[in-house]
Amino acid sequence: MHVPTLEEVAQTAGVSRSTASRAINGGSRVSPEAQTAVDDAIARLGYIPNRAARSLVTRRTNSIALVVPEPDERVLSDPFFAATLRGMNASLKDTDLQLVLLIDKPGETSGRIGRYLRNGHVDGAIVVSHHRKDDLESVIDVSRLPAVFVGRPFKVFPGLRFVDVDNFGGGVIATQHLIARGRRNIAHIAGPSDMTAGEDRQAGWRHALAQQGLPEGPLAGGDFTTAAGIEAMEAILAEDPTVDGVFAASDLMAVGAMRVLAKHGRSVPDDVAVVGYDDLGVAEGAIPALTTVRNPVVRMARHATDELLTTLGVFSADDLSEPPHDVTSTMAEDGHTVLAPELVERSST
Repeated sequence: MHVPTLEEVAQTAGVSRSTASRAINGGSRVSPEAQTAVDDAIARLGYIPNRAARSLVTRRTNSIALVVPEPDERVLSDPFFAATLRGMNASLKDTDLQLVLLIDKPGETSGRIGRYLRNGHVDGAIVVSHHRKDDLESVIDVSRLPAVFVGRPFKVFPGLRFVDVDNFGGGVIATQHLIARGRRNIAHIAGPSDMTAGEDRQAGWRHALAQQGLPEGPLAGGDFTTAAGIEAMEAILAEDPTVDGVFAASDLMAVGAMRVLAKHGRSVPDDVAVVGYDDLGVAEGAIPALTTVRNPVVRMARHATDELLTTLGVFSADDLSEPPHDVTSTMAEDGHTVLAPELVERSST
């Protein structure tokens, strides 16, 4: 007895395989006409979905991993990760795929998580917040697992794909904004040096100052958290209390810096102007409201997930959402997409 296949349903309905799959699984990104055509084809052919049988044949797990090499307290408290999940869910809501969250401490990922990825527990992965010593690029390369990085990896092998924002450009426009406000002794609270975002934003700060012939102000590092911003700002004021501008590599660090400035009687923005980075809700609610560089995390995560689902055959190229309008560099052949940063001006400058 012949058992109808999904391909036959799609052919009979006159739609793509991915559209037929979404119609069968209740996806919302299906036109009423396509849904009716697929329903009619199912009735005519007697097609019965069998996920278990299909998994045995295709060796698919019907799941993808979000890999976050960070401790759980950071994942639960940083708005970056909530934004990442929102972006991924926007793509996954039209599929029957499950999301597996893999959290670990930096440096341990290539062990436990690496084994998990290599052993076929998921069909693909989205990797965020990766650090140099995690070496997740090599794990992905050896495992041959379809994956997309959110954020530029340190190692870019042929076939390795990523979606990022222009962090160097973001550092430039943040610093240029402070210079345009008349600030001449501009400090930087840098992100982790073992993350490309931290390196690139710091490089943008240096470049903007050099362009204007200004000396580099005090520099202190942090891990993108409020506590790190507090510690860094204390160190900066101890080194040079005449600082009149601060570019912090995250909004959380900028908020910590403003708390320290207030404690020391320094008015923001009258005495010290402050710019952050991310614009994921923290900046707008800060006191004063924080000028920042928008990091389009939701859109990056959605774009990365769409790319992964296309690779897995869940989406076709025609099914993808509209590409971001502010792409500064798109190399489809190499799988690299870089979005343009945007300055959001508020009261802190």
